[in-house]
Amino acid sequence: MNDNINYIALAGGIATLVLIAVSLFVPWWQFTVGNPTLAQVNVSPMNLNFSLLGTAITIPIILAINIAALLTMLSGGIAMIIYAIKPNKPYSKKILGFGYKKPLISVIVFIVGVIALVTLANTLSGFNVPIVGASAMSLPSSMSPDGISISVNVLAAFGWPFYFAIVASAICIAARFYPKKTPLEVSVPAPAPSSPA
Repeated sequence: MNDNINYIALAGGIATLVLIAVSLFVPWWQFTVGNPTLAQVNVSPMNLNFSLLGTAITIPIILAINIAALLTMLSGGIAMIIYAIKPNKPYSKKILGFGYKKPLISVIVFIVGVIALVTLANTLSGFNVPIVGASAMSLPSSMSPDGISISVNVLAAFGWPFYFAIVASAICIAARFYPKKTPLEVSVPAPAPSSPA
């Protein structure tokens, strides 16, 4: 067993990689319209997608942003693992400084993004779109045929990967602020051969 391994950083790196894999399939936040589902919005930093009547809608710019976020998180997770295995190298602190922030930045950008998305939806549609919970969205009477009241149930909820992302961020931050104290590996030059007398 290598006594120099930083196990907190190793746990943070592994948690980041697991978070990436999970986020490709399970959203951090989901908004569903209707029961049965008429439309759905699945949001995570690595996979933002929409579906309407069961048909997925692909938007190239969003796909590009998803890929960029995935690569950024992946580089952070790999950096944390490299630091964990080699915490006493001269370059280790720079690697740690690069890697530990990535999950935290993803969580912050995600929260700001969801709030902006919901605010924009409320502003443009006039509906009361919840961030969390269930509600009924009613079509304004001016838009309803013959004054008939039309409403549809909506549900918004954070998924468990969001909470796991917070845990992964906390572990990476702990690795940054509570690093294992290990002496730096310093290369000592070989002594010069003594000249013959």
